[in-house]
Amino acid sequence: MATERVGGEDRPLEGTTNADRDDSDGDADGTGGDLAAALEVAVDGDVRFDEYTRVLYATDGSIYGAQPAGVVFPRDRDDICSAVRVAADYGVPVLPRGAGSSLAGQAVGPGCIVLDLSRHMDDILEIEPDDQRATVQPGVVQDDLDDALEPHGLRFAPDPASSNRATIGGGIGNNSTGAHSVRYGITDAYVEECEVVLADGSLIRTRDVVVDGPEWDEIVSKDDREAEIYKTVRALVEDNADEIEDRYPTLKRCVSGYNLQKVLRENDAGDDVINLSKLVVGAEGTLGVVVEAELSLVTRPETTALAVCCYDDLLEALAAVPEALSLETSAVELMDDEVFRLAAESPEYAEYAEPIPDGTAAVLMVEFDSEMVDDLSAALTNATARLVDEGAAFDSIEALEAETQDRLWKLRKASIPLLMSMDGDPKPYPFVEDASVPPEELAEYVASFQEILADHDTTAAYFAHAGVGTLHIRPVLNLKDGDGVEKMRSIAEDVTDLALEHNGAFSGEHGDGLARTEFNPKLYGPTLWQAFKDVKSAFDPDWRMNPGKVVYRDDVGERTDIREHLRYGPDYASLEPQTTLDFDDDGGFSHLVELCNGCGTCRQTDGDVMCPTYRATEEEIATTRGRANLLRAAISGEIDPEELYSDRFQEEVLDLCIGCKGCQSDCPTGVDLAKLKAEVKHQSHERNGTSLRERLFSNVDRLAAAGSAAAPVANRATKLPGARTALEKTLGIASERTLPEFRRETLVDWFADRESTVDPEAATAGVVLFPDTDTNYSNPAPGKAAVRLLEAANVRVAVPDLGPTGRAAYSKGLLDDAAEHGEALLDDLDPYLERGWSVCFVEPSDAAMVVDEYRSLLPGRVDDERLERLVSNAYGVCEYLDTHHLDERLPVDHEDARERVTYHGHCHEKARGADHHAVGLLRRAGYAVDPVDSGCCGMAGSFGYEAEHYDLSRAIGDLLREQLEASAAEVETANGDETTVVAPGTSCRTQIGDFEAYDRPPHPIELLDAAVADGERLR
Repeated sequence: MATERVGGEDRPLEGTTNADRDDSDGDADGTGGDLAAALEVAVDGDVRFDEYTRVLYATDGSIYGAQPAGVVFPRDRDDICSAVRVAADYGVPVLPRGAGSSLAGQAVGPGCIVLDLSRHMDDILEIEPDDQRATVQPGVVQDDLDDALEPHGLRFAPDPASSNRATIGGGIGNNSTGAHSVRYGITDAYVEECEVVLADGSLIRTRDVVVDGPEWDEIVSKDDREAEIYKTVRALVEDNADEIEDRYPTLKRCVSGYNLQKVLRENDAGDDVINLSKLVVGAEGTLGVVVEAELSLVTRPETTALAVCCYDDLLEALAAVPEALSLETSAVELMDDEVFRLAAESPEYAEYAEPIPDGTAAVLMVEFDSEMVDDLSAALTNATARLVDEGAAFDSIEALEAETQDRLWKLRKASIPLLMSMDGDPKPYPFVEDASVPPEELAEYVASFQEILADHDTTAAYFAHAGVGTLHIRPVLNLKDGDGVEKMRSIAEDVTDLALEHNGAFSGEHGDGLARTEFNPKLYGPTLWQAFKDVKSAFDPDWRMNPGKVVYRDDVGERTDIREHLRYGPDYASLEPQTTLDFDDDGGFSHLVELCNGCGTCRQTDGDVMCPTYRATEEEIATTRGRANLLRAAISGEIDPEELYSDRFQEEVLDLCIGCKGCQSDCPTGVDLAKLKAEVKHQSHERNGTSLRERLFSNVDRLAAAGSAAAPVANRATKLPGARTALEKTLGIASERTLPEFRRETLVDWFADRESTVDPEAATAGVVLFPDTDTNYSNPAPGKAAVRLLEAANVRVAVPDLGPTGRAAYSKGLLDDAAEHGEALLDDLDPYLERGWSVCFVEPSDAAMVVDEYRSLLPGRVDDERLERLVSNAYGVCEYLDTHHLDERLPVDHEDARERVTYHGHCHEKARGADHHAVGLLRRAGYAVDPVDSGCCGMAGSFGYEAEHYDLSRAIGDLLREQLEASAAEVETANGDETTVVAPGTSCRTQIGDFEAYDRPPHPIELLDAAVADGERLR
């Protein structure tokens, strides 16, 4: 039985046994079913060979794509040994995989058995602070390791930009590094020992072994694969010592080929020591599967400082790198104006690009840390003097505060995915972006690179690790065009020649994979190329471990070609469906789908919103990437396009997208999966009809009105014995979930019966307060508080009886119904809007519906000018108060407003960058606010009420609860105070209120209302 993880616990996937998933289409020899069956017998972990899984694991963060045979999710090293043995029996290649964020195609393996090591093999086995060592399994995410090391003042030195989802095992396979390689170098310097499963299923432990010592003699005396490996590697290194000395570039970063130059060394005692760990690092899984690694660690600097020096010319910035390196820096990074432009257009990153001055062509980010520099402030002053006053930079941003530095680093780390968000089919693709040259030659190298680009009639973006000569240069090409593919190959030939001229390496960070393996013979020459093949044969005689990466068998016609297995090649074509929503601003439906570049940001689990169902299930299908890949497969014909409308696609792919909108802001390329889901759900309804429950939930406003009219009788009805069981059996409404209670007096009724406190002639503005379903019929307190506050700020308020925004219908894919609600609401609001009034929403999801969705839902149905007038004047209530500085008019009694508050922002507000307004208002009103960097609460409107989704909803909620409790613990530890949880969203308040020992939280507007002095306003 296939399983999914829900809240750290494995549970059966709905309706999916391995027999159901045992389709072997695409398996030319027809052995897929037998192979899957053999694996199921051999391993305890899941085995999945179904079409969906093959699509999900066909791509990584690169330009490549090819379906594997299937995927195994090993639980331990025994599972890996068993799976590798079965693969050997069937003659099938094996591909170990972590997060799948690799950029050169290392995690793409046609016909391979993929071993997903990220799901179960993710334990930190031991931390030895005194020895500065840690032992981990390969699936540990690097940021999680660093979090565990932080209390000890330690960290793992390599820091790739993808560290929030990249695994240690992936970093070992890739020999990864990051921005601080100027100081720390790369992964191979920090991997001391490994447990490795070889191609025959045997297990070896790589470590320091003294050549010709007792341990060496014991190893090589055996007649086994390990002995053959040690003898072969030693002979190759010793016999080719001169060639190794001549051919390997003398750079801080060189991750091309196998590390023959590092496997044999002299220790402090003068003994020759061989450590095969250094060879396994950077081997990209071609020599074996790492199942455990012992890592050396570094101390964590207490403080850092950052100078961002701005240049109006790219080459001048590059020419300044040697000067920057003379300043005892821990990092020297570069970004160009293309990164700034794309960041400014991204909802997620626009604020981080704001400090960059106009006219900046490139910046050098020069970092100092307290372990290398005593006076950080003086170091910044000196950097500015040397690089600006005496150099070519025209400005410098000096950052001593950690928060300011973090924001600038976030912009730098987003460079790669941001560049892939370019409109249209031409994209800045990674295939020669990883070459490294001596830093002092970098400017000359780039100037020659620009000539190559000009010769091929294209441009590129520039960023990354200038301090070590690794500049990521990505030529803009259209790989859907045959000429574009050939241009890619030609540029690669020219750039590899150029790198050789500058004594450089073809890869300084992202590895060989399918993109650069082809060119390794050019870099290393025939002698070392043969040595590489001999290494491969010693470890893997049948060449089944991730074949075609690092080295290939050119003598049997298995040459790796940069042009093969492209995700978007000349043969790629996608359908552009006729849609109900307007996708013009997205470049079309298919373009929005194809914006997913596979970077895997949606797999991050610490911070931001995206992707809540992945965080609870740890299933690739629950990531934005996974859903986008399956949508792309359907519109391109990789799977049957009709599959979009199947029950399985609807339930497993779309229904588990809870519409949090996190991908709209957190995904660097802006893949708005919630919008795509709404469109495909709508098309499915058009074909297959709509269920009764979907109709009921989409008309929840009408149901609530009826419940209010029948209150309190309606409330008692659901508490009758057996009522909840009947609701679950007939409508699928979870019996465990607290249902809303209705009030006889609605917010509209309350407002109609009161007198306004604002003189219409003296009012400074007018606002329609939208009576959303929950506020109007069940929980009017936030609405009443909003009315009082707005009037206290001398704003005239109206609360008319209005229909819904259409949010509920939209979330169910009932787009025609949603549009009708939108049209009716616009008609009702028009008279107010024409008078210059604004519209305020207590419920964030309704505000987001109008601000975000109406522009694609209503074009063609209503006049554009009327629509824009509504959208431009729609606000969340806290957003309105903050934007117009109305809290400055409110008399606040600070003596009563000293409560400590843990603030959980609504995911829709985060998606549109509006969650900060409530935090600012509360702080200025005297509250001590901790805004938790939380994801979606998991309730997601009707999702948390649905019986089949209840457990998942609660599992997502448990993640939020952990964050709330951590915030409360920090407050209590600091000063013994307690904290009040506050949340603006109805769903959030419902979910939190259902937590054991939690009350339903107030809306922030209620706390603001409480902070206003009683004597200064009428209630």
